[in-house]
Amino acid sequence: MNVTLGIIGYGEVGGIFSRGLVGKAGIEAIHVWDIRLEEGPAADGDAMRSRAQVDGVHVAASHAELCKACNVLISAVTASNTLAVAEETARHVRPGTRFLDLNSASPGTKQRAAAVLEAAGCSYVEAGVMTSVPPYGICVPMLLGGLKANELAQTLADWGMDARVVSDRLGVASAIKMSRSIMIKGLEALVIESYATARHYGVEEHVLPTLAETFPQIDWERQGAYFFSRVVQHGKRRAEEMREAAQTVREGGFDPLMASATAHKQAWVSQLAQAGVFDGVGKDARWQDYADRLLEQIRKETDGSA
Repeated sequence: MNVTLGIIGYGEVGGIFSRGLVGKAGIEAIHVWDIRLEEGPAADGDAMRSRAQVDGVHVAASHAELCKACNVLISAVTASNTLAVAEETARHVRPGTRFLDLNSASPGTKQRAAAVLEAAGCSYVEAGVMTSVPPYGICVPMLLGGLKANELAQTLADWGMDARVVSDRLGVASAIKMSRSIMIKGLEALVIESYATARHYGVEEHVLPTLAETFPQIDWERQGAYFFSRVVQHGKRRAEEMREAAQTVREGGFDPLMASATAHKQAWVSQLAQAGVFDGVGKDARWQDYADRLLEQIRKETDGSA
């Protein structure tokens, strides 16, 4: 089957998939669309169009045009937009189109997205992306679910992707992904809170060795720097994912105390990043550099000088 591929969401993940899939067997063309082309600053749209030209992909004039042109769609948007994108796609999608949902959403959200798309004659497959995309590119490990998952998995394998079917039931892949996110994003939030607190009291040289003694396989200095940097760069997206993780916990009948707290911490760091608190902190910065900026900001707020 010759494929005209449409990628909804041309941010970090959408861009990586767009570049990685250009020229793959059976893909005749790749079209991209992002809501920021319509609603964001003109500079963002210009930057996306320039990047698309370099990437060798076509920027669709609208979401509707993308849907009408393509027979395989990949949704790579923020977690909070998962259902809205499915609903908008259902208004324009061609019957028989295959839809791969990469978004970090709860099982219930994925099931609702599937319902609206399948009612429009679209084959919906959920994906749980199991680790950070940038180091792996299109080879990032993914778990697939849905009645058409096996069929799509073969196509993705032909493109060099690492996609494994875990269930023909929708929600299983997402439940695996969300359960993992509670742990990983929770660790990020805990490290930020623990390390910044230790830094405030001047006891980090005592705390980190005890972590290394308990978990010697982890380089706590290096891991701390990585966690700080990822949350500073992507805290907004992570917070949205953790709100979906909290919803996953609710759907399971639990009170999502930890997931909700993690979402709050991620959002807080993201807001500070957007306010410029971490401006000038380099790509290879130590965790202490991030923690010092946090502590300085807290002191300013306490003193009323922020």
